[in-house]
Amino acid sequence: MKHIGKTLDRVKDYSIINCTQCGFAHIDPVPTQAELDKVYRDEYYTEEKPLYIERTVEDIESWNTVYDDRYDFFEEHLAKNRRNILDIGCGSGFFLKRGKERGWKCFGVEPSKQAAKYAKSLGLDIENVFLNEMDFGKKRFDVIHLSEVLEHIPDPINLCKKAYSLLDDKGIICVVVPNDYNPFQKVLREKLGFKPYWLAPPHHINYFDYDSLENLLKKAGFKIIERAAMFPIDMFLLMGDNYVGNDKLGRECHAKRKRLDIMLNEPILNDFKKDMYKTMARHNIGREMIIYGERGEENNGKSETFMPQRDTKGIFR
Repeated sequence: MKHIGKTLDRVKDYSIINCTQCGFAHIDPVPTQAELDKVYRDEYYTEEKPLYIERTVEDIESWNTVYDDRYDFFEEHLAKNRRNILDIGCGSGFFLKRGKERGWKCFGVEPSKQAAKYAKSLGLDIENVFLNEMDFGKKRFDVIHLSEVLEHIPDPINLCKKAYSLLDDKGIICVVVPNDYNPFQKVLREKLGFKPYWLAPPHHINYFDYDSLENLLKKAGFKIIERAAMFPIDMFLLMGDNYVGNDKLGRECHAKRKRLDIMLNEPILNDFKKDMYKTMARHNIGREMIIYGERGEENNGKSETFMPQRDTKGIFR
């Protein structure tokens, strides 16, 4: 397929285009799956994310507040006997570990050898493969979790359709992706002269905003039931803490973010926290965005009309 659209940026040997065919922004040329296989099987957790596991362990109290919000959502929307989850691209398994602690039956697929090995060491049921290498037979899930995955793959619509086929009726998908070209970044770029630090080709292939991500899920057949956000770490840049390229300052800012999430997890503040992140999502704010969708049998093969929207606050401006 020929990709056509307005060029948003150029980085290295890639253009980032707002593709009218796909309905979301992505790099051009798009790497093939074969080109990416070696990276994600062997290199990603050693070269691109060498400290990921170590730092997640260090930050696990904060991360568990994030994970608990998602499991709370699943448990509020599903019957008590529906606690079966598939995590696609489960990484080192910390999200599934939290689910197992809450009584969920957890299964994950992860192409990285290093990450899958660590996840298995946590006592989790993990297959070290890409999703398309798995044959689930008639097995279906109540929840599918896709966190920090869709930005990495050449064909996100087919992955979402595969996820749809693996869910039971009224099952829930939770998709988390970076919120790039968001309003904070627009101000940083136009008013403070920041370059687009969030661009990371070829590892980050796709760049979504809320509308384009929702449209992608609708095209796969899902009914959208909620949008939420994660903490807008780029707010620190607006306040003068330029952590871009400064790991020490970045960790200091992240420590403040961790403390806030832990404090907001206190029972008296927890509902406020969830409402705050939903409000941020309504304004396209948040460093990562979260979309929850539902599979309904009435939607099977009858996806809603797919019309790429032009969000004046997001990537399409």
